[in-house]
Amino acid sequence: MRDAVERWMQHYITAWTTNDPEDIRALFTEDAVYATSPEEPEPWEGRDAIVEHWIAGRDEPDDWTFEWKLLGVDGGRAFVQGLTTYRGNSRSYDNLWVIQLTADGRASSFTEWYMQRK
Repeated sequence: MRDAVERWMQHYITAWTTNDPEDIRALFTEDAVYATSPEEPEPWEGRDAIVEHWIAGRDEPDDWTFEWKLLGVDGGRAFVQGLTTYRGNSRSYDNLWVIQLTADGRASSFTEWYMQRK
């Protein structure tokens, strides 16, 4: 499972960098649910909606850096701690991600929490 999480995270970072719809689509199952920011009252439901929202709110590749570590796994569920730093305005966020992976290595659900560092 740890190897599957490592691969998924590398693919996620690639998708974050490229913002290519096919890279994003490859991360998720067709019926995946992506629960994101507090400003989004409802999770993004379905791969097409995930791609649409991702592209609409995308970060540009040179605007951020991301560090992460795997905190643990429980069956197909992974817990990831991250640090996202945006270069232009020096904002940094601590992240906690919960990723439910299927047997083929795609996410059927993804939940993220983040808190801005002071």
